[in-house]
Amino acid sequence: MAYDGLIQQLIDELGRLPGIGPKSAQRIAFHIVQDPHYDPKPLGDILDRIRDVVRFCTICGNVTEQETCAICRDPRRDHRTICVVEEPKDVAAIERTREYRGLYHVLGGALSPINGIGPEQLHIPALLKRLSDPNVTEIIIATDPNVEGEATATYLSRQLSVYDLTVTRLASGLPVGGDLEYADEVTLGRAFQGRRNLGT
Repeated sequence: MAYDGLIQQLIDELGRLPGIGPKSAQRIAFHIVQDPHYDPKPLGDILDRIRDVVRFCTICGNVTEQETCAICRDPRRDHRTICVVEEPKDVAAIERTREYRGLYHVLGGALSPINGIGPEQLHIPALLKRLSDPNVTEIIIATDPNVEGEATATYLSRQLSVYDLTVTRLASGLPVGGDLEYADEVTLGRAFQGRRNLGT
């Protein structure tokens, strides 16, 4: 069902955002309209300013409001390791684990010839340039465990094979709390490949 005027325009605009389908867009739009306590002005102000203020780190490609991001500026980070991810949201996901204390490099996507994304569209040259730092000893490839992510990981491992450093790939397998019957073949296969010895 199409609504009149501004409400339909709002639904259409919300629906253009990734991860928001027609029903979610409609629900958000009606929440904005119907909730007398919700003030949309702060959201509008942020949306007006975000393109002018937020940029990408000149070193790693993460989002920041300064020339370099907080992680690259932090002297406490381990400069020997660089974790290569596809998008800035992946940095946030890894940081939430509090398991990794090295640096990052954001590729800006993954190889996808069908979508016209080749190596030249990704920030691979910038990564290779960073390897001139003799302190770097390990590259951790943390691209998504899907077809595009695997292709990107394979391409990177070939590019990095000429450098004197360790190249590793994040393990993947069954999620905690998951059931075997619902695991796809690739995930289950990875779980077998990454199995570990429980003996003492």
